[in-house]
Amino acid sequence: LPVIVEESGNGSTLLNGHLSRNNPHWRAITGPSDTVAIFQGPHSYISPSWYETKAETGKVVPTWGYIAVHAHGFLEVIDDADWVRGHVTALTDLHEANRSQPWAVSDAPDDYITVMLRGIVGVRLTVERMEGSWKLNQHRSKADLQSTIAGLYGEDEQQSHELGDEMAEALAILQDQHK
Repeated sequence: LPVIVEESGNGSTLLNGHLSRNNPHWRAITGPSDTVAIFQGPHSYISPSWYETKAETGKVVPTWGYIAVHAHGFLEVIDDADWVRGHVTALTDLHEANRSQPWAVSDAPDDYITVMLRGIVGVRLTVERMEGSWKLNQHRSKADLQSTIAGLYGEDEQQSHELGDEMAEALAILQDQHK
């Protein structure tokens, strides 16, 4: 579900999105409902064969590296045509901004957009708390971290490369903390 993050006037974080009216989930929201939105960052399998420790002790097992954020709060439906139009326009503008010839909602005939917007409903999560979780093997030795990063970069999946980037950044932070 694509969302736009917005700060409210009272300092709350809002996650604004939309669902198809054909999606039955929005009808289950009968009032502000306690909800969690999960944002999954890069993740990948970590082979124990990458660890330097494997050669030294053999005491290694596979694991999974990941980054995730959980946004806890209250979800509500916003069934208001003007709000939905503003949201879709903002979402489109955000994703078209870096294109050489950005498309805008106003590029389509207004009556067509009006019909299309009838097919969606807005949703808003007012965030009460955020929890981040990451498992980047930060408990492993520097040698194991370096060899794991190299292993991730050797994989074919983009997720593995992205996780390797995050592990490299975490390693740099850990090294700075020990100076």
